[in-house]
Amino acid sequence: DVLPWRGMDAGSPFDYGRQAILYVARHLPTPGRDGLGKAQLDEIVELVDAAEGRTLGLFSSRRAAETAAAEVRTRLPHLTTLAQGDAQLPELARQFVEDPHTCLFGTLSLWQGLDVPGETCQLVIIDRIPFPRPDDPLMSARQRAADQAGGNGFMQVAATHAALLLAQGTGRLIRSSTDRGVVAVLDPRLVTARYGGFLKASLPPMWATTDPDVVRNALKRLAQTGAGGA
Repeated sequence: DVLPWRGMDAGSPFDYGRQAILYVARHLPTPGRDGLGKAQLDEIVELVDAAEGRTLGLFSSRRAAETAAAEVRTRLPHLTTLAQGDAQLPELARQFVEDPHTCLFGTLSLWQGLDVPGETCQLVIIDRIPFPRPDDPLMSARQRAADQAGGNGFMQVAATHAALLLAQGTGRLIRSSTDRGVVAVLDPRLVTARYGGFLKASLPPMWATTDPDVVRNALKRLAQTGAGGA
């Protein structure tokens, strides 16, 4: 006889409500197809400045990552800002870990496998909800098939895909029980769109806010006290 399968959810060893803040920049315009605008770039610079580096930027495109890196290098020249493509990923990760006053900006490929616990990473920036590209033939076909079967193709395919990537991206922040920090999502749709609740449900139960002053002050305190602060 085959015994019934039994499983147990052991939960998480992390206290996300105390260790992490989810900040959604509700005041920003909805991201467009033209990449990062002035409002988004200003927001990135202000957040990175408050954190004094210590930032992993996860962007929807290589162009967006390079644009953000160039802006931070120009306006915050006292920090080290690395962009995907400057060197091989292991070398970039090594530099990122060795100097807390460093930013590392890249694309979705950085979202998996990068483990940087401690003071090195106290701010994760995500520029936009990572929906599949509209010209992705596989995702488009799956979405159409779901619609034709009487389902909701957007929610079953695009939103589910985005929820998984968001969860992977936010997971770069808290890697140990002593880590503290902020996940900053620069896409207001996470709190304004009907599907926002579905996406947030995929994320760890972080303390949430849309107040930029609260977040900048929290990052400044963390920068002053190190990984054990806040």
